[in-house]
Amino acid sequence: MKVLYVPGRGFRRGLAPAQCGFTLVEILVAIVVLSFGVLGVVGMQAAALQSNHAARDQSTAIALGRELADMLRTNKTVSLQPTASANPYLVDFVGTLPDPGADCFTGACASPTLVAEFDIRQWLLRVNAALPGARVVVCFDDTPYALATGRPQWECNSASNQTLAIKIGWTQKALDSGAAAPERTQGVGDGTGVGVPGVVLPVIPGSST
Repeated sequence: MKVLYVPGRGFRRGLAPAQCGFTLVEILVAIVVLSFGVLGVVGMQAAALQSNHAARDQSTAIALGRELADMLRTNKTVSLQPTASANPYLVDFVGTLPDPGADCFTGACASPTLVAEFDIRQWLLRVNAALPGARVVVCFDDTPYALATGRPQWECNSASNQTLAIKIGWTQKALDSGAAAPERTQGVGDGTGVGVPGVVLPVIPGSST
């Protein structure tokens, strides 16, 4: 009981008015709910950044592949040769650049083969700088996709009468922090840790005549 003053009636005994406000438990529950909401927003932001990064790498790989395809068509006398000794464009690149040859910027490339050596080295330099842990395979291959799984594969048939293929892969560290192999790409999911090409571009250089 509490003594209250009632206007016109003086002091009277009565019940205290109901107490208003938040209890400590209510405040803690509100903090927990707010924390879950903040964590959800942060997770969505992280996923968006990862997706943007993956899309950027994919677009970069496609642009670089098209650039090399134009080089192959321009220098088709060399790009149609079936062996790596005669065709510098046929590479299996995993971080080790080809030996520097003639510098075409100085006008020292006197043959299509020297032009090809210069082109592929300069192009691989750009690939290595633009894509993390890049791997590139250029070969003759009519079956760049595995028959059993339908997924891209690094292996090549390497027959000269087949389609010239450009295969590019990279390590997507943002989505797979445990990736170690240079050919590991986003969404491998095969449990082998080997990975598959992220981009496969077929090229028709044309006739050598």
